[in-house]
Amino acid sequence: MAIGTAVERGGSVHVFDENGRLLFVRSAGYKPGDGLKGYTSSTVTIRRGDQLYVFDERGRLLYTRAA
Repeated sequence: MAIGTAVERGGSVHVFDENGRLLFVRSAGYKPGDGLKGYTSSTVTIRRGDQLYVFDERGRLLYTRAA
C-alpha cells in the first residue's frame, strides 16, 4: 500500500493511500515552520520544532534528524 497524498489539516497531517483511504494521522506541531514538509509514495516528512520526523506508509517512525 503506497502513499497517495498527504495533507495538513489544522494541527494534524492526514496521509491517504492512492485510493483515498486514510492510512494514518500524525501531529503537525504548533510552532511557525512546523508541519508537513513533503511526501513520496513510501515516506512522509513532518517538522516539529527543530526535528524532522520521517514516517513510512504504515505510520511507523523510520528516523529523525535535525531540521
